[in-house]
Amino acid sequence: MHADCVRLYAGDDGISRFEDRKIELAPGFAVPPADPLHFAPFGDAETTFWVGGPTSWKGDAPHPAPRRQVFITIRGEYAVTAGDGAVRNFPKGSVLLLEDTNGGGHSTRILGVEDCIVFAIGMRDAA
Repeated sequence: MHADCVRLYAGDDGISRFEDRKIELAPGFAVPPADPLHFAPFGDAETTFWVGGPTSWKGDAPHPAPRRQVFITIRGEYAVTAGDGAVRNFPKGSVLLLEDTNGGGHSTRILGVEDCIVFAIGMRDAA
């Protein structure tokens, strides 16, 4: 069993890129008498917060992420354009790990007619 997420990171050249990740889950998360669930560590969180983007939000100017964070789309959909020109859409239920905290960054736009809400997890810096 695995979970999927997309990583957005800045390469050594400062250009942001996407990377698809499959995270393998293993049995072991359980409270008896329930059967074990599958799990995998993801990273150390510092904080959690909500982010809301109205359909009129202007995020089209390239910008780096302000910190390492995970976005889980709860409502709506948005598109991210990486520095290398690749575009990905993030609909409800998608998971994005933002790590392009330096370099030229990425641009973002809200898609459709529904405001976008993400649940965000601020992550500790990578070791």
